Amino acid sequence: MFSHLGTTGSKFISSAAISKRLQLQLKYSTERTKTTSAGDYQYLHKSKLPTSYFQKSLPRLPIPELEKTCERYLNAIEPILSPESLNKTKSIVSQFATGTGQQLQDLLKESDAANKHTSYISQPWFDMYLSDRSPLPINYNPLLVMKHDSKPEYNNQLIRSANLVISSLRFMRSLKENVLKPEVFHMNPKKSDNERFQTITSLAPTAIATYVAYAFKAFPLDMSQYNRLFGTTRIPLIGKDKIYEAPEDSRHIMVIRGGKFIAVDVIDADGEIISPNHILGRLKAIMEMNPSGNVLETHPLGVMTAANRDVWAETRQHLLNIGNYKQMELIDSALFCLALDGGDVKYDEAHPQKLIKHFLAGDAVNRWFDKSITLIVSGDGTSAVNFEHSWGDGVAVLRYFNEIFTDSTESPQVHPNTIPYLPHDNDCSVCSIDFQFDDLIHDKISNARKNHNQIINSLDMHVLRYTNGINKKSCKRSGVSPDSIMQLAFQLAYRQAFGHYVGSYESCSTAAFRHGRTETIRPCTMATKAFCESAIGRNGQNEELKAMIQNCSTVHGQLTKDAAMGQGFDRHLFGLLHMAKLNGIDIPDLYNDESYKKINYNIISTSTLSSPAVLAGSFGPTVPDGLGIGYSIQEDECGAIATTYKQNRDGSAFIESLDGALNLIRDILDKKI
Repeated sequence: MFSHLGTTGSKFISSAAISKRLQLQLKYSTERTKTTSAGDYQYLHKSKLPTSYFQKSLPRLPIPELEKTCERYLNAIEPILSPESLNKTKSIVSQFATGTGQQLQDLLKESDAANKHTSYISQPWFDMYLSDRSPLPINYNPLLVMKHDSKPEYNNQLIRSANLVISSLRFMRSLKENVLKPEVFHMNPKKSDNERFQTITSLAPTAIATYVAYAFKAFPLDMSQYNRLFGTTRIPLIGKDKIYEAPEDSRHIMVIRGGKFIAVDVIDADGEIISPNHILGRLKAIMEMNPSGNVLETHPLGVMTAANRDVWAETRQHLLNIGNYKQMELIDSALFCLALDGGDVKYDEAHPQKLIKHFLAGDAVNRWFDKSITLIVSGDGTSAVNFEHSWGDGVAVLRYFNEIFTDSTESPQVHPNTIPYLPHDNDCSVCSIDFQFDDLIHDKISNARKNHNQIINSLDMHVLRYTNGINKKSCKRSGVSPDSIMQLAFQLAYRQAFGHYVGSYESCSTAAFRHGRTETIRPCTMATKAFCESAIGRNGQNEELKAMIQNCSTVHGQLTKDAAMGQGFDRHLFGLLHMAKLNGIDIPDLYNDESYKKINYNIISTSTLSSPAVLAGSFGPTVPDGLGIGYSIQEDECGAIATTYKQNRDGSAFIESLDGALNLIRDILDKKI
């Protein structure tokens, strides 16, 4: 999901620096937002630099050299192969590099040169997401849970919902009118995230603006995905879905409560956000509705968005055929979804699994997983964002998430004493959506609900909050990357719990390039394997083990740099395979080799969730016997949330082993061994 932001400058940004500076950047952004947002209700802020200012001058995602990709691939596969399998794979890779691989490389470069407006990975990556027939929850839709408002009275479900809706609309208007601050990664926000930077870069032609920003050690990021944050819906079709974008004049959101859908106008005829009192009143009216007595109570349509995509596509088409066109159009064209959950699931700091699992997938009754963004607010005011993943990646969602958290908590527009303006009886600004169902639809929903509940019942979730000495401060003292320590701990924990090494995945953003998406960091390396074997066998003195940890950090740092700079191997090999399929070329042996299948069977799938606004984050395993690990490392603690399918993988054994792995690494770094 959310990981390292690469740069094209001469100085590499370390994982630790990224996390620290993102927090500093948010802090300074918050201070400025307080002064600008108070003066204009319609906008989050009005940037001196237009939102799209740097887009034209962003560098293009490079296509790595074929020889380098083959070398990186072999290095990544070595720790999980036997010597015999490795030798076989080396031979296959050698044939690929001098044969078909070079032909595919030429075709990829030719295609890239003909499409300079985008990146070589963008369209194939969209197609990959949209072609998968797996259900969206757990398999694709990630979750971010928001920290609570520090003012308890603002955590009331109605008040928090209204403020989050308003902040989302302020963000949306700022974005659409090109006054949202461009997304820029500042190496030192205190020195560059200021008026001087904006003034000087505003004088540069847009064709070179990015390179002017580099002089400030500030690195603009791709914002091409941002426009799909709002009004976007994934439409199920047989074989391959499509992305639908709402008309520009769309002015309603979709509120879901008790499985019932209500279209709520939040933008007036002049294109402006309606008053806080009216938004509060319309949400209050919904919360006072009696959700019972409608067909959705017994046959909740939202469950279909949790079904196999072809099954949902067939069902949706039948819904349209029997007279639900306008109803579906209202859902598809909504700016975003707001799910008002009941009060039966609440946040428990000691045992957060129940609420996190409910937000991640739950029973699917009160969800529409196809929507780009769903804001979820529970009965106790705990809030979260569940998002459909095909349209974009974590950089855009995390920016939105951080901004609405800051705006809604620091500059709330609705207060406990705000008087709600309730809609009149004949007011169509709050419109319940009534569907026409037949027996076939009833059966489809019942089956989808049964299948989804079986999957949810098999999903296990374990949480580790570690406060015993592994944190950013301790990593800094030891001169190691915090992210590398977390990844090393995962490798050690898995080795201790299950006895071997497996395909491992860490997400890395390539947003420093035009239409960049993500690249893969492969955290299982020969360096991590050497440390794990020595640490488990207690082979070597403390200083030797510490030196091995430092080497793991160095190796991981280089892998992170390569990935962020578009120099990983995974997306390149994916692009070459796409060229073979596109041009009717026989699939090379490399892709049918068991080694390629093994490294892409990601049993350990990880993503870091470091943000001062994030309370928790989670996503599902990517393979049946895998681990989906959302993790973070903060100034004083670190932690992880691991999801597994309980019948295939013992998540409790992994978490217990992870606690021991962190203890062992801590003791080595602190010279206690």
